[in-house]
Amino acid sequence: MKHATRWLLILISSGLATAPCLASAPWVTLQGGHYLIKRPNDGDSFHVSVEGHEYIFRLYFVDAPETSAEFRDRVEEQATYFGVTVDQVLQVGELAKEFTREKLADSFLVRTCWEDAGGRSRLQRFYAFVQTRTGDLGEQLVENGLARAHPATAKPEGLTSAAVEWKNLIKLEHKAKREKIGGWGANEERMTVRAQQPESERGIDPFDKFFHPAGEMPVQAAAKPAATPEASEETTPSGFPAQTKLDVNTASLAELENVPGIGPSIAERIIEARPFKSADDLQRVKGIGAGKRYEKIRPFFN
Repeated sequence: MKHATRWLLILISSGLATAPCLASAPWVTLQGGHYLIKRPNDGDSFHVSVEGHEYIFRLYFVDAPETSAEFRDRVEEQATYFGVTVDQVLQVGELAKEFTREKLADSFLVRTCWEDAGGRSRLQRFYAFVQTRTGDLGEQLVENGLARAHPATAKPEGLTSAAVEWKNLIKLEHKAKREKIGGWGANEERMTVRAQQPESERGIDPFDKFFHPAGEMPVQAAAKPAATPEASEETTPSGFPAQTKLDVNTASLAELENVPGIGPSIAERIIEARPFKSADDLQRVKGIGAGKRYEKIRPFFN
């Protein structure tokens, strides 16, 4: 309770309830994506593919345990919070990772305003709310004892009742603690037990319930531009934030491989062919040419 009260006061005093999104983009709703199996994934941070483009999303307001002891201080702090050993909290982290993977095996929605969530990956990570078929993923993790309610420096645009959602997460966390499940049941061999009469599995969209974003732009992940641009016209594919366009001379191998239409071999050829006067010169790279492949990849570069 002391943890929850302290963080609730921080949340309210920080002005989170009225602060705008730190990103320079409106809210978008991404549909039709699928979960990507990647080693760095965990319960609250994971890779997804939407319309052939890879993203890393980090859930707002929750923190799932780590899956490795690489950052010992952080893992020990999480273990202390749940009142378990380091080995136990890492087990909870693995369970949270698997829980998220199972939830996202079915259809899901991602809502984001492209707010930077930091991280160590070369691929930029963004904060998001993720809606599964049965409810909010963050709430489901917390209610099953696989994550804790956790404030962040993230300030999602239009979240006029952050304290209300925070109180709801705290309530779900207390419920998991009472039921001794997930991390709260590690010492009673109830780590794999799931929530009884789950409140987060009602299928109500929490985004619509407590969110009133200005200028949200619902989009289908597979949506195409209204008009087909000329080959020389630079446009950003739907759901792909303009600020993530790549510099053809500085983009890393991993960033190039993430562009739809560019695989490992072509990415290596691009790097070998540098420097370019402009991204238009990608046409001279073997395997790209001036045809459809070039037209497909050109919008991803400045």
